[in-house]
Amino acid sequence: MIKETHRFQQQETTYLLGESLLQLGNHIDRNRAVVVIDENVERHHGYHLHNWKKIVVQAGEDVKNMATVEKIIDGLAAFEADRKTTLVGIGGGMITDVAGFAASIYMRGIPFGFVPTTLLAQVDASIGGKNGVSHGKHKNLLGIIRQPSFILFDYALPLTMPDEEWHNGFAEIIKYACIMDAPLFDYLEVNREKALSRDVAVLQHLVERSVAAKTKVVLEDEFENGPRRWLNFGHTLGHAVEKLEHIAHGKAVAIGMVAAARFSEKLMALPQEQTLRLIRLISDYHLPVAFTSDKEAVFDIFKLDKKRDKDAIHFVLLEEIGKATTLAVPITELKQLMEEL
Repeated sequence: MIKETHRFQQQETTYLLGESLLQLGNHIDRNRAVVVIDENVERHHGYHLHNWKKIVVQAGEDVKNMATVEKIIDGLAAFEADRKTTLVGIGGGMITDVAGFAASIYMRGIPFGFVPTTLLAQVDASIGGKNGVSHGKHKNLLGIIRQPSFILFDYALPLTMPDEEWHNGFAEIIKYACIMDAPLFDYLEVNREKALSRDVAVLQHLVERSVAAKTKVVLEDEFENGPRRWLNFGHTLGHAVEKLEHIAHGKAVAIGMVAAARFSEKLMALPQEQTLRLIRLISDYHLPVAFTSDKEAVFDIFKLDKKRDKDAIHFVLLEEIGKATTLAVPITELKQLMEEL
């Protein structure tokens, strides 16, 4: 196990890289903790936690809402949790988002930590302190930035994921490669077969490289005033597609990244061969590349995007693979670019 401690502006977070879920009790007092876990993770791994106080919630992105937060708060109250109780979210990105949000508002804030169980949660959702829920057709409209006390990365947990969910996790790894790590892009190309066959050494490398990349950006810009916006590469259009099509986050981001690369060709002179290289990599990892959603419906969601500033959206584009930039693109121009997709 590798133990790292990172000092964010308001909270110190400990990463336990390569630790086992079975060792959770070595890092937190189970008598002063409450676990929130979704029904799928409970079915696969809950027996490891039979002596812990548990709140079991439904699984799936559709329940990332205030009703689930209220269920967690009701559970905390039933367990008589106080301000020194730690809430531990064990699951995928939905769980880390809602657990962090519930902990942030219960009694005006209690400590919390995460055990991400999916590849997507390990490389993205659990890191950086963004916690929240969706509202109506708008993803992550309600939320807060507050860092967890710890994140435990058990590399064995994602190995039980279905193939489709396994592939889903690679979208965020490809994103890091696109925006800031060209050698990681090369690594993904060369090690595709091992990655898809769930080689643990490759998984460890990809998770730790991704965690380091996201942490570096968040430490530089925790509250998203500059470089942290780069982490939204593929997400502006991706979030809209995700809500409209009810598809997995990684699939939607993959479609969004291809669209953002096409926009980059026109706005940043990104060479077309680099867009084609990205399309090949995304396809190799069994993720979609074609934008087929209703363009008017996507545009309607754009209009309430959190990255909007008056009549423009701060859109993340590529200068080249491994180098991102942010450009304030007028909404009218974005609409035209979308029409050309």
